[in-house]
Amino acid sequence: MIRVTVQAQGFDPAAELAALEGLAGAGGIASFTGIVRADGGISALHLDHYPAMTLAQVEKVAAQAAARWPLLGLTIIHRFGTLAVGERIVFVGTASVGRTPALEACAFLIDWLKVAAPFWKREVHADGSGDWVEAKAADDAQAARWS
Repeated sequence: MIRVTVQAQGFDPAAELAALEGLAGAGGIASFTGIVRADGGISALHLDHYPAMTLAQVEKVAAQAAARWPLLGLTIIHRFGTLAVGERIVFVGTASVGRTPALEACAFLIDWLKVAAPFWKREVHADGSGDWVEAKAADDAQAARWS
């Protein structure tokens, strides 16, 4: 079971985990939930994307993870639009018979999403001004470990 969703609405991590835990044979479940941080005094984060391109790219990496690790299921949810500080922005969950494939696949997926998912992010300040988020070398280095 591979499920990839790019959506504006929020999500319930507990429900997503329950779905993965319900897969026959699942013995290891790993997950990551990303939250909009208040770095630098931002009040929100705005994400833009091209829907068809974004979904295709995220589905492609989900398929790569499923081919690389013996997963029973994986879920990726990535939000777009304007998200306030403290809101959930991304969920990655993986299920496998054991912990190692679930943990490794989850880390691979979130590292890839951080550097290569085609979203344009703009930090929004309380006064309405904003700054585009630039790529970070540390994130690229983290993702490169999977090559």
